[in-house]
Amino acid sequence: MERMDVMTGPEKVAEFGPCKVVILAGGFGTRLAERTDEMPKPMVQVGGRPILWHIMKIFSHFGFNDFLIACGYRGDAITRFFLEYREQMSDHLFDFANNQMTRINEKIEPWRVACIDTGAETMTGGRVKRIGGYAGDDTFMLTYGDGVCDVDLRKVLAFHKKHGKAATFTAVRAPMPFGYAELDGDRVKCFLEKPREVNSWINGGFMAVEARVLDRINGDMTNFEIEVLPTLARDGELMAYKHEGFWHAMDTLRDVRNLNAMWNEGKAKWKVWR
Repeated sequence: MERMDVMTGPEKVAEFGPCKVVILAGGFGTRLAERTDEMPKPMVQVGGRPILWHIMKIFSHFGFNDFLIACGYRGDAITRFFLEYREQMSDHLFDFANNQMTRINEKIEPWRVACIDTGAETMTGGRVKRIGGYAGDDTFMLTYGDGVCDVDLRKVLAFHKKHGKAATFTAVRAPMPFGYAELDGDRVKCFLEKPREVNSWINGGFMAVEARVLDRINGDMTNFEIEVLPTLARDGELMAYKHEGFWHAMDTLRDVRNLNAMWNEGKAKWKVWR
């Protein structure tokens, strides 16, 4: 990065676009301890790039290029990735005779990224609360740093804007026994512990959220999935955008291997970009 501006965080982030993308990237990733002992879960690689990069490429394909990364556990690794990103994505010409270096064939996305420390021990709701202030009063997109999907995110946002409720999540079919969402049409009625069948609808992330949701988060120890989403559903303020396409979480080492195999075999359905 050639230039470092000294500005307050909210002041600088206010220059971002009207629909920012919040990515929760601060958890410990304990179910993937084989990799996360050394790096945060969003930095685990798929096809030679962190899964965080894949998620951002999906959003960028649909026109979302302003990101707020909620860092926590080993967040320095995420910050370092973006500090070095322009160099990683460029070819270089080194002129040692004249002590010059020139980037050539630079292939860089039009991203604006804020890496914000939301605390190592903070729960998901607390992270949303802490980082939500940077999103201002605008609708923002929200997702996790460990899952990929081929959903059209423009349609998710349009659906959300049309119904006018506080939040929308992308509902996907459960590939395994996750806790599931009981739907009444597109309205989320409640969340249940175990699915009635393997193909039940679950929260696949990739959410659109109104700023007023932040008022429902008490503090750092609030769990967004267990405490906030169910109360929104109870109050009729949560909707589901049903997606029958591809979705895959990265919770275990087996998931990492599966995603890498898909990428290496040219079967990465989440690769919606060219």
